[in-house]
Amino acid sequence: MIPNAFASLPLKSSMLKNLDSLGYHEMTPIQAESLPLILAGSDLIAQAKTGSGKTAAFGIGLLSRLVESCFSVQGLVLCPTRELADQVCKELRRLARGTDNIKILTLCGGVPFGPQFGSLEHGAHIVVGTPGRILDHLQRGSLDLKAMRMLVLDEADRMLDMGFAEDLASIVAAAPTNRQTLLFSATYPKSIASMSARVQLNPVTVKVDAVHDVQQIEQTFFMVKPEERVAAVARILGHYHAESTLIFCNTKKDCQEVADALKERGFSALAIHGDLEQRERDQVLARFANKSVSVMVATDVAARGIDIKELSAVINYELTRDPEVHIHRIGRTGRAGEQGLALSLVTTSENRRVAAIEDYLGESIARAELESLTMPSSANHEAPMVTLCIEGGRKNKMRPGDILGALTGEAGIPGTEVGKINVFDFHTYVAIRRASAKLALERLSANKIKGRFYKVRKFN
Repeated sequence: MIPNAFASLPLKSSMLKNLDSLGYHEMTPIQAESLPLILAGSDLIAQAKTGSGKTAAFGIGLLSRLVESCFSVQGLVLCPTRELADQVCKELRRLARGTDNIKILTLCGGVPFGPQFGSLEHGAHIVVGTPGRILDHLQRGSLDLKAMRMLVLDEADRMLDMGFAEDLASIVAAAPTNRQTLLFSATYPKSIASMSARVQLNPVTVKVDAVHDVQQIEQTFFMVKPEERVAAVARILGHYHAESTLIFCNTKKDCQEVADALKERGFSALAIHGDLEQRERDQVLARFANKSVSVMVATDVAARGIDIKELSAVINYELTRDPEVHIHRIGRTGRAGEQGLALSLVTTSENRRVAAIEDYLGESIARAELESLTMPSSANHEAPMVTLCIEGGRKNKMRPGDILGALTGEAGIPGTEVGKINVFDFHTYVAIRRASAKLALERLSANKIKGRFYKVRKFN
């Protein structure tokens, strides 16, 4: 048997068969440590980073405890952002494919209440959502937690950072006391211990993989003056020419200003932060993930729940005060065996933060001067893809296959020219190679998709 095989756990044959079809043969460290405890019914505190397999860990546990014939909310997963909630919901639905009639809902802010009321009236086994919207539904009486068996607090540290402590307390107060509570957090500040004492009963603590494999990440600190930061980022981007770069700022204001300054210099850049409307956030994420935008500038909170595979580089516009957050930031690159870049701007006033990070890692990090970087002569920093927005989505029964068929069939565009397709409730974003974007826009606008015409526009 494979070491740490899922088959070693007391799981239903349908679950094991589905896990095998998904390519989940061997448990990750967090899964191997936490799943036996979750299946045994223990409360759990798990410290695990994004990309460690934590969603599958609590997802398998959730699905294994469901009474399928009971259409009441038996599992509740709370997430700090809608992006993370959507990501968690997608993973849970994949894990539930081997079981019939399992209904999983997302309840997040930024969208109308009406459709959510309708979905709740039809019943659900698992609800995934953000604290504010979940509390709204509890107060309106549209969400009932009497049958809840398991509560999951995902990325609990960020929920506390975002000021959700009171909302969480109110939600917990509405939940049965004889539930199982799982608390997942990338970092473990004192506030997490306090929360655990309030919401859990004799929890078992599991901590794995807190520090990323630094062998996969090339870290460099660039010494700069405060007024040089924007120019330094532009020079770094021009030198390394990474296909996808995530830039971290400590404030929303810096986030937007850096993105605007980079666009003025000809870079394909967008910002994502809490001041954006939900639709704008969806657009930014979709365009960055499908490589029609090369640079995304984000705050730590906004970046939670963003799981971009093949992220070439991370740039720290400023160092964070918390070494664990620094590790979490840079750990978004260098995944799946690929080499990643983590490049940080450092001023003399940040020397204490540098020392704290190196102490946490147990090793020194290379320093470099900006003058050591060569600027390429070309000023063309266009992203390889272009995003088209179709004014139709899930609510119109739209599926990725419908879009692909429309492009490669009647439109006559080779499948190799089509990139990632993201279907939301009322909009669909499709990436097209830049050379084929004009033709794709013309053909999609002129032809029907699933029997009707849709408005299509191109993002510049």
